[in-house]
Amino acid sequence: MKNLLISLIVSAGLMSAAHAGDAEAGKAKSATCAACHGADGNSMAPAFPKIAGQGERYLVKQITDIRDGRRQVPEMTAFVTGLSDEDIADISAYFAGQAPSGGGAKEELVELGQKIYRAGIESKGVPACMACHGPSGKGQELAGFPALAGQHDAYTAAQLYKFSMGTRDNDGAKMMRDIAYRMHEKEIEAVSSYIQGLR
Repeated sequence: MKNLLISLIVSAGLMSAAHAGDAEAGKAKSATCAACHGADGNSMAPAFPKIAGQGERYLVKQITDIRDGRRQVPEMTAFVTGLSDEDIADISAYFAGQAPSGGGAKEELVELGQKIYRAGIESKGVPACMACHGPSGKGQELAGFPALAGQHDAYTAAQLYKFSMGTRDNDGAKMMRDIAYRMHEKEIEAVSSYIQGLR
């Protein structure tokens, strides 16, 4: 048991080292990203996610998955195809170090959205979002769970719909696909709006 624990700690350290990028180099490499995501990662367009302050490990995984065809995002494919692992790590480090901007929730959706985010939907077996993404939506970097706070509600809802239909399937153990599949449109809309208002 002790050896297993040591192995896990060493592996986690190696994984962290593999994902450590140079933020200064990433800033120079991120010029193309700015067109959609903003120079500092705070996209103004709801169709494109805010990536400022997002976990470095999560960004590395998503960009790599898109580059390698494990996540289908046609509008990004051309931009990431030529990136090396080092480029991806550097760009991810740069955006992870930027301050995320906030957003606001729709007042009429706050009550339902808050309930889902904080307590889940017990009758459907939907767990509380905060169990993985944290009480304030900051995510869990070491576990690879993304930060959600302030994310555009339209983007979050679009991803939940993609998970529910299985058109986005790079969530490892199918966790998000299983959760989103159990949610109806109003629940997705409400929790996405609530997330946009988190800070």
